[in-house]
Amino acid sequence: MPRIVCAGHLNWDVLFRVDALPQPDGEATVRDRTASGGGSASNVACGLVDLGAEASLLGSVGDDDHGRTAREQLRSNGVDCDSVVTVPDGETATKYIVVEPSGEVMVLGCAGANEAFDADDLPDAELERADHLHLTSQRPETATELARRAHDAGLTVSFDPGRRIGERAYSTAISTVDYLFLNDREAALALDAFELAEQTLVLKHGPDGAEVRDDGDRIAHPGYPIDAVDTTGAGDAFAAGFIAERTAGADFERALAVANACGAIVSRSPGSLGTLSRDAVRSFLGE
Repeated sequence: MPRIVCAGHLNWDVLFRVDALPQPDGEATVRDRTASGGGSASNVACGLVDLGAEASLLGSVGDDDHGRTAREQLRSNGVDCDSVVTVPDGETATKYIVVEPSGEVMVLGCAGANEAFDADDLPDAELERADHLHLTSQRPETATELARRAHDAGLTVSFDPGRRIGERAYSTAISTVDYLFLNDREAALALDAFELAEQTLVLKHGPDGAEVRDDGDRIAHPGYPIDAVDTTGAGDAFAAGFIAERTAGADFERALAVANACGAIVSRSPGSLGTLSRDAVRSFLGE
């Protein structure tokens, strides 16, 4: 069973389902409100466990109720949280996620303590028993050092820098990873801004599927037509599916098929990753 270390944000997510996104000085009706642990690294770790892998998390939370609850939710889902740092007197990062009827998402964030961890907070022993390191949005110097340590330990490394790729000095971190996950908006920034000749690019095209660009080759998958209910966590589910398949030895075609299935499954129901499982993927793919 492959073991993956996920490093990055662990948040407290408050999700509002609304009848419409209001215009400036406007108002919308909240149809439903839920709250739970979230964050990209946390979501991917949960998704990997749901897909049959082992996963541990490196991140940080405040010493508050939200942080304690988020950590306990992860542990109950089977994620190893021994490397999650608790910041004394700190506040756990909170994200307010607004979902409109078509499934599109708007996010408001309070950063809190979610980048208080350092690369040194991950023990060498955790890297030695892992097969892969997955990085998500975090401080560039932390991502760079984690990638270096992972390669020294013989691991492959993936990186999903997220929305802030155009705002942060990720050039050195990106140059050290094996797989780089980008959506269309992020790719428009990264393909011109960074030297990407050595990385395998995993490009997410939303409802139009995804592709891998590797050493001059292009492998594409068209995705699956669905009626999206909530796209929160779809990219994280995609990453979990892709990493789970690749660390288990699958080729790019299979990894893309499963990754797109995971994104589609999560998009068909409210919430981030609660509906993901191996059985759900097999059923979705008709297997």
